[in-house]
Amino acid sequence: MNAEDPGRIVLLTASHRVAPGLLSWPAWQTLHAADRVHCGEQDQPQLPYLREAGITVTLGVPDAQELVDVCAGGRTVVVLTGGEGNQPLTDGLARLAGSGRVRMPNLELLPGSYDLPGARLLDLVQVMDRIRLECPWTSQKTHKGLAKYAIEEAYELVEAIEDGDREELREELGDVLLQVVFHARIAEEGLPGSGDEPFSIDDVAATLVEKLIHRHPHVFGDETAETPEDVHAHWLRTKAIEKQRESVTDGVPLGQPGLALAAKLASRVRAAGLDVPLPATGGEGDEIGYRLLALAVRAQEDGIDPEAALRAAGRAYRDAIRAAEGVG
Repeated sequence: MNAEDPGRIVLLTASHRVAPGLLSWPAWQTLHAADRVHCGEQDQPQLPYLREAGITVTLGVPDAQELVDVCAGGRTVVVLTGGEGNQPLTDGLARLAGSGRVRMPNLELLPGSYDLPGARLLDLVQVMDRIRLECPWTSQKTHKGLAKYAIEEAYELVEAIEDGDREELREELGDVLLQVVFHARIAEEGLPGSGDEPFSIDDVAATLVEKLIHRHPHVFGDETAETPEDVHAHWLRTKAIEKQRESVTDGVPLGQPGLALAAKLASRVRAAGLDVPLPATGGEGDEIGYRLLALAVRAQEDGIDPEAALRAAGRAYRDAIRAAEGVG
């Protein structure tokens, strides 16, 4: 060892969202070559795997000055930290470096593992589980009690999309995702006395994955699709086989807004190649409904979403009202 060499401090981080022991090759190389390895947490999930690999780990982390002294002479010391690092240690090292009186070791931050895409969803499931258990309001909620929030959040998401507000869009997507995770967490408990089989967010995701793969044979199978129209035809064909519906109207929620309902029914009729004349007015007082139905069907045929078109007109009307009021 070179007595003049101040050595090296390696802060090794590992994501708690990745299975313990799955460290990068540079991390394993550094651990095996280190003169000392320190860890401040007795329950650090990586410890059993490091010991199994023959790496001696010293519990407890020296303070900044002690660590600098240990590194003197060209030694490498690895400090295993959580994903958040070790703030007291890094602050202490920064103070020593800033003093100008200490020859500092080389300081290196080495990520031993990285979050995979979707890793933060694990945090969401964990947080939702704790809230469900400990929050007086959340713990009492049922599927029926939450239903209205799903509708509200969906509309707020649509508004964010129409406004083109990216920050708002990200937040509203989170609120919609919360509804999914919340309902799945309730479903884990089952319905007392109903005999219904509980299911979890993993079951929800597994069902969705299976559906997506099955309905995209041009991606995961031997089918071919050159255009969006081909993809749509695949989707409808596969869906029809899956659902085995008696009517093209099966599965169309009647509780959705009226214009959207009319457009959806018209879309089903066109896709099925049916020739269904629009119903005549049922009598005085409800003529406006049939006129709106005809307008919605015509809009759908022209490739226009009548619900979105009416919202756009409503927003323009709102702006005109505010202008008349002198409100900015």
